[in-house]
Amino acid sequence: MQQKPYILSIAGFDPSSGAGITSDIKTFEAHNLYGLSVCTAVTIQNDNTFKDCIWIESAVIISQIETLFERFTISVAKIGVVKSWCCLHHIVTTLKRGNPKIKIILDPILKASTGFNFHASSNQKILSKVLNSCYFITPNYEEIQALFPDKNIEATLSYLSEKTNIYLKGGHRKDKTGWDEVYYNRIIQLNIPPSAASIHQKHGSGCVLSSALASNIAKNIGLEDACKLAKLYTEKFLNSNTSLLGTHNYTYND
Repeated sequence: MQQKPYILSIAGFDPSSGAGITSDIKTFEAHNLYGLSVCTAVTIQNDNTFKDCIWIESAVIISQIETLFERFTISVAKIGVVKSWCCLHHIVTTLKRGNPKIKIILDPILKASTGFNFHASSNQKILSKVLNSCYFITPNYEEIQALFPDKNIEATLSYLSEKTNIYLKGGHRKDKTGWDEVYYNRIIQLNIPPSAASIHQKHGSGCVLSSALASNIAKNIGLEDACKLAKLYTEKFLNSNTSLLGTHNYTYND
């Protein structure tokens, strides 16, 4: 039997497995990929309560990545929560050294959904360097406003789209809830409205969408279709049950 393609998650560990590494791995498996993982943090949380975050040292993160590249060919990596933009820059640099053509999907998690602030301040110069190396960034409306507090959303999108593709998640929109927007080639190219009439909120839904998008890219699906399929997968995940923890029993036929 042929080995499944490899894909890498660089993210935190969530004991509830609703978000972070274990959520990414489940999403990868549902897309018929083999998920590798590098841990950036150990969190103390469940599906509705966040208590603390213990960060993994940057040197340990880098060693994990370098060791994986000694053994595996990795064409796509999805990055979740990291301690700082400086640490993120080291991670991205290491990935590019391991594979100059690697496609990086960055989910810029600035705080947990319960309000824990991961980045009290940011070095925007380093962030700009990181964005130049990313294939996609997948913020929600709250995160994109926090990335550059001195800019409005329109100015931020204009600035970001000069550096990377953007999948703007619409779950926090007040005007059109659930409407996602995709920016590439510096302008908006795709609107993705919700297809489900209603959804059940889930812990870790942002992680699922980003890892589903990364999965589709790893499977060499075209950019627009990759985004649409990621949205569809996430909606199926949201409506897999009525609890805060979804299941990944929805798969595509290859």
